[in-house]
Amino acid sequence: MSKRERDVFELYAEDPDRADEILFNRVPHPDRRGFLKSAGLATMAAMLGGYIPFHRSMPAGLLPVALAEEPFRIEGKDGLVVLNDRPVNAETPAHLLDDAVTPTARHFIRNNGVPPESVDADAWTLTVDGEVEEPLELTIAELKGRFEVVNLQLQLECGGNGRAYFEPNARGNQWTVGAVGCSEWTGVRLADLLKAAGLKDSAVYTAHYGADQHLSGDPSKRPISRGVPISKALNPYNLVAFEQNGGRMHPMNGYPLRLVVPGWPGSCSQKWLQRIQIRDQVHDGAKMTGKSYRVPQHPVAPGEEVPEDDFVIIESMPVKSLITFPQSGVEIAAGAPVTTVRGHAWAGDNKVAAVDLSIDFGATWQRAELTEPVNDYAWQHFTAEVRFPMTGYYEVWARAIDDTGRSQPFAIAWNPKGYLNNSMHRIAVRVV
Repeated sequence: MSKRERDVFELYAEDPDRADEILFNRVPHPDRRGFLKSAGLATMAAMLGGYIPFHRSMPAGLLPVALAEEPFRIEGKDGLVVLNDRPVNAETPAHLLDDAVTPTARHFIRNNGVPPESVDADAWTLTVDGEVEEPLELTIAELKGRFEVVNLQLQLECGGNGRAYFEPNARGNQWTVGAVGCSEWTGVRLADLLKAAGLKDSAVYTAHYGADQHLSGDPSKRPISRGVPISKALNPYNLVAFEQNGGRMHPMNGYPLRLVVPGWPGSCSQKWLQRIQIRDQVHDGAKMTGKSYRVPQHPVAPGEEVPEDDFVIIESMPVKSLITFPQSGVEIAAGAPVTTVRGHAWAGDNKVAAVDLSIDFGATWQRAELTEPVNDYAWQHFTAEVRFPMTGYYEVWARAIDDTGRSQPFAIAWNPKGYLNNSMHRIAVRVV
C-alpha cells in the first residue's frame, strides 16, 4: 500500500533535461541554453510568482534557486503534492481536505494538455452547436445575463484517484487519495443552455472542447475531448461554471470557464471550455475511445489481459469516503485515548446512506454521524468519537454505504487502467 514519489529535486539530480521537459516543456540547445516555450514559461512564472525577464538566458536543466530553497509549489495552491508527470498534476493530502468546502487553493489539479497561456475573460465565448435547432455563441457576460446563475457545492474526482495502490501497477498518474474536492461552483445550468439551443430528436451525446493544447504542440491534436449522454447532460446539477468559492477559479482548474459534471469522472468536466457540440452518436473525441476512462464490463483477475471490446465507458463513480482528521500517523496519549474522527463521503449519482468506522481491522464497526448533503452531488460529512482500549498501533478504517446498499470493499477491484479504486480509506494511529 506504499509508494515512493520522486520530487522535483530528484528529477533534476537524475536527469535535468528530462526534468525541464516534464515540468516546463523546455527544449535543451547544444550550447546548454534552454528555450522556454510560451506555455512552459507561463508555468515556471506561476511557480516563481512573477515573470522571468531574462528567461532566454537560463541554462537548460537549471532548477531556479527559489524552487530549490523551498518545497515545490504551484502559485495559488497550498500543500498540494506534485506528481511526476507532464503536464503538471497535483493532489491534496487527505488532512488538507478537512474543510467542509474545498478551498480553491487546495483543489486538486488534473490536466491533460497545456493550459492556455493568456486568457481574456471578457472576450471568451462558448459555442453550443451540432444537433440543435438554434446554435448559440455566448460571452460569459451573456451567460450571466440570459440564464439563471446558481451556486452549488459539487464534488469532482479523477477517475484514476487511488491508482497508486494497484498491484500489479497500472500506468498513469499515481494518485493516492487526494484527486478529489468539493468546492462551491457558480455558473449556469448546462441543461438550460441545451434547452435554449433546442435539442433535436437526433441528439445522443455531448462533446466538450477546451482551449488547452496537445502536449506535442500539434494544433491538429486535442489533449482531451470527452462527453456524456444527453440524459446525464440534462441533469440540473451540471454547471457551466465561471466562479469557484465565490471568486476567480485557479488557472489550472479551468479559468475562465469550465464544465462541472459531478458524480462522473472529472475528465467529463472540460476546463477552459469553448464549445459544446451535440452529436448523434457516442462522442469519439480524445480520451473517449480505446481504453481511456473505461473499465472491463466484468470482473477480471489482477494482471489479466482484457480485449479492448470488453471495455465500457465509466459513468457514475462508486461510493467512497475519506478520513480527513486526524492525520495518518498521529500519536494519542494513553491517558486520554479518545479522538474525533471525521471526513467526507460521496457516491457518484447516488447518496451516501451510512459511514462505519473500525479500529480492529474490520472485526467490529462503529456507526458515524453523517450529514445530509447541502445539495445533490455535494459530499457528505461524517464524524465520530473513537476510543482506543490500550496502548499500541491501530488503523482506523472508514467504510461508506450508498443508498442502493453498495459499500466500499477492503480490496481493490483491479482493472488494467487503474480506475475506480474505492477501497476503504485507512489511517494509522498510535496510542502511547
